[in-house]
Amino acid sequence: MRIRRAQPRRETCWKYAIFFSLLTLFWAVALPAQQKNLSQEKRVAIEKAVASFMAANSVPGLSAAVVLDGEPRWSEGFGMADLENFSPATSSTLFRLGSISKPISATTALQLWERGKLDLDAPVQKYCPAFPQRESPITTRQLLGHLGGIRHYNPDGKGDVPEDSARHFSSMQESLQLFANDPLVAKPGTKFNYSTYGYTVVGCVLEGAASEKFIDYLRKNVFEPAEMGQTHDDDFFAVIPHRTRWYHKDKSGIVRNAGVLDSSYKIPGGGIISSADDMARFEAAILDDRLLKRGTRDLMWTSLKTADGKETGYGLGWGIMDKFSLHILAHTGGQQGTSTAFAVVPSRNAGVVVLCNMDDVDVNQLAMQILRIALDLPESTS
Repeated sequence: MRIRRAQPRRETCWKYAIFFSLLTLFWAVALPAQQKNLSQEKRVAIEKAVASFMAANSVPGLSAAVVLDGEPRWSEGFGMADLENFSPATSSTLFRLGSISKPISATTALQLWERGKLDLDAPVQKYCPAFPQRESPITTRQLLGHLGGIRHYNPDGKGDVPEDSARHFSSMQESLQLFANDPLVAKPGTKFNYSTYGYTVVGCVLEGAASEKFIDYLRKNVFEPAEMGQTHDDDFFAVIPHRTRWYHKDKSGIVRNAGVLDSSYKIPGGGIISSADDMARFEAAILDDRLLKRGTRDLMWTSLKTADGKETGYGLGWGIMDKFSLHILAHTGGQQGTSTAFAVVPSRNAGVVVLCNMDDVDVNQLAMQILRIALDLPESTS
């Protein structure tokens, strides 16, 4: 029997909207976290931008951080991590990263390459024999740059995990079953086709190259060196302190709990959880060459090209763009109950992180606004 949910009365919706706006503004002022060296003027400007963004988009909770001079200089939580239990978001609240898991996984791949354990240009079956052979070989380099020809999610959802699903995948090899036998969307190397499933193959490759589970290698070789003590896989069934609840705004504008998501089938491409504090530490570690040598990092941040020589604007796990007359490496993410964005500016030794617990929100807009404030860039700069 299907149970119909009662719709809230219009008066209740109106009161909720007023309450929500006031709540957002209250927490923006009442919950300062790491102030460090960011000036009072910049903090006030960022908090005002965050409060305005959250009110305009009905965002329940959000955390943000800024890296300056290669070090985390400011982080703060705003709004609520859990509306039902009235738990505030802080800079240590854990959010689903969505696709900004990809730059972390790419960093892991480049580490293994640097250490001579992974050939980026070898067929993936050298490390992941569970993935079937194709007419043309697919390499890890191509997968990291979305040139492998592996499909992304189907528009109709056929062949994918249902949008609301707690189906758990016990291994990377089991996750391959979702797409491994599907036809390629293009010959490897010929077309940029964004694919989270491609990163599941990357995870299988990394496990083969490292001879251990993906998340275990990640913990020892990325999270610990970068001092990311809170970051780990988004285990749907585990009790994880400080993990936020997930929200979605329906067509009528009402904020509801988001759908169920067990991301065990896509950990390398969208299944990691972290905090604004930890992601700022990741940015600082990347900028300070603590995770990769400078030459390796630059390779990771260089745009790949299709077979006909066209640049894709995407390196190995990182998006590449020029904005504010600056060269920026960045990524965004989104899935049930989360929207995320982060960026680093190597020439300024700076970065920004924005994580929120609502899906379908353009947090990159806010991230760029915070970056502009933090770096004293004029508003008119394109």
